[in-house]
Amino acid sequence: MMVLLIILVLIVIVVGWLIVLYNGLVRLRNRIENAWAQIDVQLKRRYDLIPNLVETVKGYASHEKETLDAVITARTAGMSAEGAHDQAQAENMITGALKSVFALSEAYPDLKANQSFLALQEELTGTEGRIAYARQYYNDSVFSYNTKIQQFPAVLIASAMRFTEREYFEADDDSRGPVQVEF
Repeated sequence: MMVLLIILVLIVIVVGWLIVLYNGLVRLRNRIENAWAQIDVQLKRRYDLIPNLVETVKGYASHEKETLDAVITARTAGMSAEGAHDQAQAENMITGALKSVFALSEAYPDLKANQSFLALQEELTGTEGRIAYARQYYNDSVFSYNTKIQQFPAVLIASAMRFTEREYFEADDDSRGPVQVEF
């Protein structure tokens, strides 16, 4: 009778431990989904600002069609990207294209002084900061999750329950290099 009680207590402890472990993995997975949703919200905000920026710039630099087309193309690629890797590549394209648009303001003093352009530039700058924070939070969440599903004994539950590694939201190789400054 005592042996049966000990076995029953051990079974309850093991089952309780498995439940806690599984729920922890679910919590980490949901944190990643939430973090991705936060990135998505900020990216949508950025996508909504880009057409206004392009229209403002068109009025002052209409013959810079190639630069403006690059922004629209990058925006379209970003809106259709799926997964962290593809989204990161698309966002790097958008960032580069926006840098080109902001560089145009140096060549067009009237554009640089335009209140709509300045307001949009400020909005986009703020949005870029929020995107950077959301990416950092997402990558921190992915790190915690990936670490947890690789550690023993969680790896046993994670593989049995099909918890798979997640991708980081990483910059491309061009974005990692030194910034070129030309005078």
